[in-house]
Amino acid sequence: MTTENPPLRFDTKIAVLLSEDLALWQRLNVTAFLVSGLGSELPEVIGEPYADADGTPYLPMFRQPVLIFEGTKETLTAAHGRALSRALPRSVFTSDLFSTGHDEDNRAAVRAVPRDRLDLVGLAVHGARNAVDKVLKGARMHP
Repeated sequence: MTTENPPLRFDTKIAVLLSEDLALWQRLNVTAFLVSGLGSELPEVIGEPYADADGTPYLPMFRQPVLIFEGTKETLTAAHGRALSRALPRSVFTSDLFSTGHDEDNRAAVRAVPRDRLDLVGLAVHGARNAVDKVLKGARMHP
């Protein structure tokens, strides 16, 4: 890796907002689930495949950093509403998903609850930097 290239400033932002009361293992699990949705629907956020010096191929990853934030349940609910009003690509993780065992049950658990009654523990969004910043109002960077 060389240091002669200045850091890139991306026009877009990928952000994850987590409930502040999650256990460490839950934070990691929720983050992994949330960002997987963004990559599947937004091919422009994915970079090129990797390879090591021996030519061993590796899967591509996001082409930009993923910023992790935390906040209260109220902050999550407000951020969800702002993401919807701005029509930003988003994924959600509700508390019900901790008790399901697979993808079909996960989707059914979310589908069973009206939008304004979802017990959100995580939200991922992608969009223009200023739009994502507005969605995350009141949240703080994850420690």
